[in-house]
Amino acid sequence: MAIGLEVAASSIADFLSTIAPIISLILIILGGIVYGVAQTQPPDTRGKWQTAAISMIVGGIIVGAISGAATIIQSTSSNLLKPT
Repeated sequence: MAIGLEVAASSIADFLSTIAPIISLILIILGGIVYGVAQTQPPDTRGKWQTAAISMIVGGIIVGAISGAATIIQSTSSNLLKPT
């Protein structure tokens, strides 16, 4: 049972590490497009659109940073409980 669970967890981790940079780029590009379109809106609507755009851009940066540091996080966390 543990082997099947380990294989499933490994395949999920591989899938997420493959798709995370793509999601990051999509969020950053869509955030830029939404921010640009927001400049054509009236002031009250512009603020809402700019908030959504900045949130997408920041989310894309955070996803990219976590996916880039995933192997470092994994190796550090796996060595935390080993006896020295």
